[in-house]
Amino acid sequence: MSEGLDRLERIARSISEDALLGPVMRACPLPGDQEGDLHPFETRNIHPELPSKVRSLFDDGYGEQSVFEAFKFVEKEVKRISKLRGKTGYALMMDAFNEANAKIRLNALTTDSEVDEQRGYKSIFAGAAAGIRNPRGHEIDTGDTPDEALDYLALASLLLRRLDAAGVR
Repeated sequence: MSEGLDRLERIARSISEDALLGPVMRACPLPGDQEGDLHPFETRNIHPELPSKVRSLFDDGYGEQSVFEAFKFVEKEVKRISKLRGKTGYALMMDAFNEANAKIRLNALTTDSEVDEQRGYKSIFAGAAAGIRNPRGHEIDTGDTPDEALDYLALASLLLRRLDAAGVR
């Protein structure tokens, strides 16, 4: 038994620290690292009200799962605010932000510009549900790099901030 443990210890010691940290940790220094004192969520201004699970998954190297959880949260917020039932994803967003009968109004919808803004955000919310959230919920490996995951998380943050700015959250 001791021989097996000795062999395991030799193997563990032969693995470099770089290999143990993995690509996410090398690309995104932790607070206190010589490369920077800010976590990537701070440098990218990721919305602080995203569930803590989003950051934990990202830190553990699961960027695509982190993105999936963030967009699930956005969807739950839209569902909660709109009070729509029986719809998810693209259909939920198209109905919730429909400029003709908006369940979530991002502005007064009195000018052509305001209607255009509502229509545009409807498309962004719906596109994010279909093009970002759905593949991560249905595919095994989307292969997000840490930077891509941060870009997607920044978009989720933007959508939440737009809801905040409209005063609906």
